[in-house]
Amino acid sequence: MKKWIAILLVLGLAMALGAILHQSSLMRVGTWQKGAGPGRLSSAHASLESRCAACHTSVKGVEAANCVVCHANNEALLQRQTTAFHAHIQSCRECHLEHQGANRRPTTMDHVALAQIGLREMSEDRAESEKQQIRGQLMAWIRQHGQTQRTSSTHPNVSPQEMVLDCASCHANKDKHTGLFGQDCAQCHATTKWTLAEFRHPSPRSPDCAQCHQAPPSHYMEHFKMISARIAKQPNANLSQCFLCHQTTSWNDIKGVGWYKHH
Repeated sequence: MKKWIAILLVLGLAMALGAILHQSSLMRVGTWQKGAGPGRLSSAHASLESRCAACHTSVKGVEAANCVVCHANNEALLQRQTTAFHAHIQSCRECHLEHQGANRRPTTMDHVALAQIGLREMSEDRAESEKQQIRGQLMAWIRQHGQTQRTSSTHPNVSPQEMVLDCASCHANKDKHTGLFGQDCAQCHATTKWTLAEFRHPSPRSPDCAQCHQAPPSHYMEHFKMISARIAKQPNANLSQCFLCHQTTSWNDIKGVGWYKHH
């Protein structure tokens, strides 16, 4: 009898202790998750702060399928020319990093990762398919140019992996050159930023402005002959002779007139 009483007492104490621990903050899922969390989520995902399973899958980590649950019908994203490619991307975590803090956007554009995603998708097609053939050609090109990149100055700021991307497919709306320089953006630009700190404008005496600059729409109307050319005192100027009227400091800095906003 005493033995059974002792057993019951032990079981009772165990159950009581379990209930206490279960109710304590040490056993709360949110507390454990917070203790294991690598950092705060961005403000856009703040509502998921204690819901790890909303994005993470056990053993596998973050899967694109979890992202699609919320973002599949993002019309603002999918209808824009510059971001429409998201409809075909099968991976998210390469460019969208979380736990960087509430004030950080969960987006880091990694062009190498984007190229690798595209090449990986090509590899999932049939071995004899056209995509597989193109992938094989691209991989051979990357290997060849990767070996010669250190000695080549053609595209010093862009890696061979990034070169397989078509810049114009995403950046066409940001082309301030209006197509005058073609689509090989990497001749001048890096993938980290568009601005060129080393750019120097040609001499103000250069007559070749039209190689890079295109006249505004008003110059193709009567407004040019009736107002613009007369204000600049160049009534016989044509649209390719920007240098007759304009200074290189600003388009509104007119020779012999000064600052004049006529558009």
